Amino acid sequence: MIKPSENELKILQILWDKGPSSVRDVHEKISENKDSGYTTTLKLMQIMVNKGLADRDTTSRTHIYAAAISEQVTKTDLLSRFISATFKGSSSSLVLQALGNGKTTQEELDEIKALISSIEKTNKK
Repeated sequence: MIKPSENELKILQILWDKGPSSVRDVHEKISENKDSGYTTTLKLMQIMVNKGLADRDTTSRTHIYAAAISEQVTKTDLLSRFISATFKGSSSSLVLQALGNGKTTQEELDEIKALISSIEKTNKK
């Protein structure tokens, strides 16, 4: 699997959230948080097509781009690589580090407990 750059991930996130979009739509969304030129966004999206990260529909004057890779597969792959490289493959070390570094809300703790309970039930079967 191709590893998207940080800027490519930002564009992919927009495409995953909004669906197929023009460069202008993506650029406007990026510009809400970061000062970036339109041509920079265009060039990045063209590179993403060449890398197989995005598809481009050229049937109309305004080209429409769509994510060519799944959000879930991408996140799973990137997380697996991160855990392997940073935590020697230990998911529990990642979780302990994350919980120890941040302020976890009660709602988040409840979600974590529910996930653990679900995993435990699956492992008992």
